[in-house]
Amino acid sequence: MKTHNNLYEYFYSLSNLILAWRNARKGKTKRLNIIEFEKDLLKNLFMLHYELKNKTYKPKPLINFILRDPKTRKISKSAFRDRVVHHALINVIGLIFEKQFIFDSCANQIGKGTSFALKRLDYYKRKVTKNNKIPCYILKADIKHYFEEVYHEILIEIIQRKITDEKVIWLIKQILANLPKGQIGGGRTGFCQRGMPLGNLTSQFFANVYLNELDYFVKHKLKVKYYIRYVDDFVILHESKEQLAVWKEQINEFLMNKLRLQLHSQKSRIIPLSRGVDFVGFRNFYHFKLLRKRNIKNMRRKVNFFREGIIDFYTLFESYHGWQAHASWANTYKLREQIKKEIISIIWDKINL
Repeated sequence: MKTHNNLYEYFYSLSNLILAWRNARKGKTKRLNIIEFEKDLLKNLFMLHYELKNKTYKPKPLINFILRDPKTRKISKSAFRDRVVHHALINVIGLIFEKQFIFDSCANQIGKGTSFALKRLDYYKRKVTKNNKIPCYILKADIKHYFEEVYHEILIEIIQRKITDEKVIWLIKQILANLPKGQIGGGRTGFCQRGMPLGNLTSQFFANVYLNELDYFVKHKLKVKYYIRYVDDFVILHESKEQLAVWKEQINEFLMNKLRLQLHSQKSRIIPLSRGVDFVGFRNFYHFKLLRKRNIKNMRRKVNFFREGIIDFYTLFESYHGWQAHASWANTYKLREQIKKEIISIIWDKINL
């Protein structure tokens, strides 16, 4: 297996930090923390350069907030200077690992979003059902408390198979150790034992690196043909319910023994495709897809906020534009037209007041 050394010098180079700054600010240029960083951009980039070069760099404490959409989650936001470092690191090591990811690892990669996952699911449905001539079952699985349970020791061991530059490993440990208070190791100094904060680019990347071990086990050991993973959710399609049950037990055993993870007992089930399977925001059936009800409720709530003057038209338009693009993947033409007409009606009412 090819390994990579002498990466650190390129990582902290000014050219890489400038590229990382540009990537980190995309679509976020009006945020106050970015504006503040860019008031003295060269000074801040040079400071990062020297801190990283001399290994005196330490991430700043995370800013935590609660997101309740659709479920309650603690999101941890890094300081902008640290997000620049995250992008700089991924610039250097990202492609090294992405080359070995399986084709059906769908999250946090260019061109590998929810639409890609849905296309693959549709393709596999046709394959398993022989163009809808035979029944299909799906193992829909979720890994329990995934981001909280990633063991740093195991992650580092996986990374070191490809990256032998000890300075890069030192930096990765610095990033992993910066956990929110309340999470295992959070708020302590030194190398923490397990967990990654939701919200970091590096957490999303490391999530794929960690579960690439599962991908290889499923594809190469179990010889599963029809498998798709999106972060910590995955599906396996097969015509035999019994075969899926066997694979489910083997996967759970592998997760516990090799990665110290386990399947969520309530969210990991074998379901006939005729009942519809929730995956990447849609309820998927043989011939059609439906949006999740909470997704529709969220959009209608924003329309009501606009009607009541809580949000302005530009905020609503931005939300509706993104929602419409997402909803178009399901059989939602009438729903999208209905909401569009409702928005137009509210605008006319406001004009005529």
